[in-house]
Amino acid sequence: MSPLATRFVAVGGLRMRVAESGDRGDRLPLLLCNGLGASLELWEPFRGALGGWPTIAFDAPGVGASDVPRCPKTMGAIARSVVGLLDALGVVRVDVLGVSWGGALAQELSRRYPDRVRRLVLAATTAGWLAVPGDPAALAVMATPLRYWSRSYFMRVAPVLYGGEIRDDPTLLRRQEWLRFTHQVTARGYAWQLLAVGGWTSLPWLHRLAQPTLILTGDADPIVPVVNARLLAARIPDATLRVVAGGSHLFLLTRSVEMAPVVTSFLGAA
Repeated sequence: MSPLATRFVAVGGLRMRVAESGDRGDRLPLLLCNGLGASLELWEPFRGALGGWPTIAFDAPGVGASDVPRCPKTMGAIARSVVGLLDALGVVRVDVLGVSWGGALAQELSRRYPDRVRRLVLAATTAGWLAVPGDPAALAVMATPLRYWSRSYFMRVAPVLYGGEIRDDPTLLRRQEWLRFTHQVTARGYAWQLLAVGGWTSLPWLHRLAQPTLILTGDADPIVPVVNARLLAARIPDATLRVVAGGSHLFLLTRSVEMAPVVTSFLGAA
């Protein structure tokens, strides 16, 4: 895998950290929208499994090394910031992959900027506050960013929080453990992300998404029950659903070698 080179781009008065990788050639770059509190380093296993497919990863406002906004942003405002980032990079059109919280952002980008998004991949995500909630114990852990601050706490709660193969094999977390502590989210940045998604839902307009969409979900995810992926697939007109047997909330990262070809096959399809 090529080394990850990051830089900062000024967008709407904020500095956002971004990393581009891979050789575009005639392929659109894949914009990677990360989960709650996660910095772009956490994409490393998946990015490495993509075999050089061009990607753009970024730290959302308030996360990683990006600036923390003074006031919370709505999901629509965050989507505008991401498009501003693409403009600064000179990127006209992308495919978008969003995982968990980033899946909400990916949906919002696809709705507001349909000319900028060709294809959409949604992993371990929901339609927002009207979705079916996950395990209360897992949701309680997500209410704070403590798992990004304390290694011992992260290792203790991760099997309950993420489920699936992580519950069965905690050694899968060792790489995750190192990556998630490279750049830690601030309390205010994490709170702003919670506020952005707390009042957001895509259910009223999912039927208007025109992009071909691949929906991926793990059937052992305590945070996002499978029924949410089925709801997305039923509402998005051109959607394909794939359920990952035994998949945790982090199946895209812990099973990157298996999942990357699924994603690139979808992106490269006629």
